Parts: sequence; structure tokens; C-alpha cells
Amino acid sequence: METFLDVLATDENFNEAKYLSGNPDVASAIAAGTCKSGELHFLSYGKKEGRKLRDDTGVERLRAEKIARLADRLDLDMPHTRNGLKYNFLTDELRKETGIVDTHAISGHDYDGNVKQMIRDFPTGLILDCGAGRRPIYYDNVINYEIVDYDTTDILGVGERLPFKDDSFDGVVSVAVLEHVRDPFTCAAEIARVLRPGGRLFCVVPFLQPEHGYPRHYYNMAPQGLRALFERRLTIDDHRVYASILPVWALRWIVRSWADGLPAQAREDFLSMPLRTLVEWANPQEILNKNWVTELPEQKNFELACATALFAHKPAA
Repeated sequence: METFLDVLATDENFNEAKYLSGNPDVASAIAAGTCKSGELHFLSYGKKEGRKLRDDTGVERLRAEKIARLADRLDLDMPHTRNGLKYNFLTDELRKETGIVDTHAISGHDYDGNVKQMIRDFPTGLILDCGAGRRPIYYDNVINYEIVDYDTTDILGVGERLPFKDDSFDGVVSVAVLEHVRDPFTCAAEIARVLRPGGRLFCVVPFLQPEHGYPRHYYNMAPQGLRALFERRLTIDDHRVYASILPVWALRWIVRSWADGLPAQAREDFLSMPLRTLVEWANPQEILNKNWVTELPEQKNFELACATALFAHKPAA
């Protein structure tokens, strides 16, 4: 069973609280005093933009059923608290150990066809979404595991210490998560541990993507790096690059982010330059003097860097 939480806002169904829940940017604008109300935003902009309401009616009932099914698979020897139906294993010690910080960032993308197929393949089983984000659709056979207490989060905790017994899940989903953890090898070992024999993993990790934080970004991985996380514990059935993760998206992301970091004239010079000119520049050292290189701010240099250099020393005893 699936419950759609994001519904198109219309004149007939408009609800202020649900509109603000579905549009955090509007809620922030109201808090900052730059917007008077969600209704005013909807009438002025939201209706034309196709904005949505966030309606979580029915989620608690489905969550209760999931938690009941999960009960004998939880490791309740781990320190935890309860908030209604939700278990919270995210202790202060784990926060400190794993570098977790509070964040208001929201990752709320829908599942692609690969994950939806896994969900369909195990209608009576349980799938762990390890780093689920805020889900637009709530599934009765997917445990939403997160460091943030979103409305769709079922269990709070960290990837390095999954609070589940061995062989608990028919499938595990980890999409755009392992780059954001301090210890991806430990996370991978935990994922393998909680998969039942014959269980399936779907994992996506960026290779050529700029720095991005939810809330922190530690590691991108070459294809061999991603395989190295799992190949000693799981049998790898396939490894591919499909439409939504093709190289063109990395190129567009990098170029667009670069342009967005430049002042007006440097941005125009950068975007007006033929790609051939950049690729076939006779003396690449000359590029370092161009305004679209010299005027890129330090934050953008780190976000898009070819590499970064670390300098350190060992403190005296």
C-alpha cells in the first residue's frame, strides 16, 4: 500500500498548515517577514507554479502496522527513546562519534523505477531505506530510517550502527547517502549484516558531483570504490550508469554551479565561451588568468575543486 503525501494545491483543497508543510521555503519567508501568509503566496505564485500541499493523513496508522511487524527485528539493547510510535536511536554519543549535526535541509525526491520495482517485488516483506529523506510517498513495506525526524521518518539513527538484528530485511535502499557519512565502510558492513540471505541491495553513490551537504559531504566514489564497499560481503549482480545518473548531469551541474558563483561580467564571459575553446586551449596555464577563474569565490573553489590539499601537523606531546 502507498499513500501519496504531496497533492496539488487548489482553491478547493487549500489549507494553510498543509501548504506551509509542503513548501518549507514559503514557511521560511513568513518567518523572515518577507511573506505574509501561505494563502497569499498561493494566490500570487503557488497556483501558477503548481505548488503542493503536504497531507500526511493516514501515515500514523500505516506506521503503527510497520512498527508492529518490525518489533522482533529491533535491537532494543541499543540506547533509545520513544516519540509516539517512532524509535530514536540517535543518542548524543552517536551524534558526536559520527559527526551528525542538526539540519533543515530536505531531500525529498521520489524513488526511481529500480526502487519501485524492489518495493513491488516484496509486497509482504520489509525494505529498509537507509537515509530515506522526506518521502513524497509513504509505503507500508518500507522502513524510513533517517537522522532527521521528518514526518515520514519511522526510525531515527545512524548508518554506522543500524538498530536491527541480523538478516532483518528483504531489501535495502541507499541512494545518495554514503557520501554523507564519515565511515562508509562501516555503513556498508551494517547494510550487509541486516540483509537476509537472498536479500537485495540497491545503492547509488556519486562519482563526479560537486560538494553538496545533507548536512555534510565526505566522500565521492569511483566505480571501483563503490564495489569495494560491498564485494567482500555481497554478490554484485550488476553495476551500471542509467539515465538519471549519466555524465551529462555531472557536466551540467558543475558548469551551472560555476556560473552561479560568478559576478555578472565574468558569468557572461564564461557562458559565452565555446566549449571547444576550453578543451583545445593551446596553453592551459593562460586559463588561470581569466576572470571566470580568478573571480570564483573560495566556497565555489572548494565545491568544484579538481582536488583539495590538506596541511596538518602532529601536536607536541
